Amino acid sequence: PTEPAQVSASMATNQGNIGLMLDNGKSPCTVNSFASLAQQGYFNETPCHRLTTSAGLSVLQCGDPTGTGTGGPGYQFANEYPTNQYQPDDPALQNPVIYPRGTLAMANAGPGTNGSQFFLVYRDSQLPPNYTVFGTIDETGLATLDKIAEGGVAGGGQDGTPSTDVQITSILLD
Repeated sequence: PTEPAQVSASMATNQGNIGLMLDNGKSPCTVNSFASLAQQGYFNETPCHRLTTSAGLSVLQCGDPTGTGTGGPGYQFANEYPTNQYQPDDPALQNPVIYPRGTLAMANAGPGTNGSQFFLVYRDSQLPPNYTVFGTIDETGLATLDKIAEGGVAGGGQDGTPSTDVQITSILLD
């Protein structure tokens, strides 16, 4: 279903709340999968396992119950917006676009490999348009993400486990 076009959700973490507005109108398969997993408690008590802090990529990645970056729900589904705006062989799919601050998008391991992992963009980031955008993050959520990002990556560097432990307590549809 694509109605309602917008679905509000609350992601509670041990670092603060992150309000989400899910774009069911543009990415209905993604939103319905995410909402179903949330309602089943799939994300409850799971870590956000990856933080990137480079100028070009500034995201917090969550949604893997194993915390390893390889876990998922046992199913995969196709990419939606913005990937579906291109033909599969379009060279533009290799050219980075801006995923603006406040974007909620799916992590994947290539076309059609979406599962449960998602990322929260806390600074404008450049990525090829291969990651389904399925919502936005509210101002409270961005403040929480900024606080987590300020802690940096464990052991230094620009990509890895966040220094600040981030656990999703729950994701609830409002």
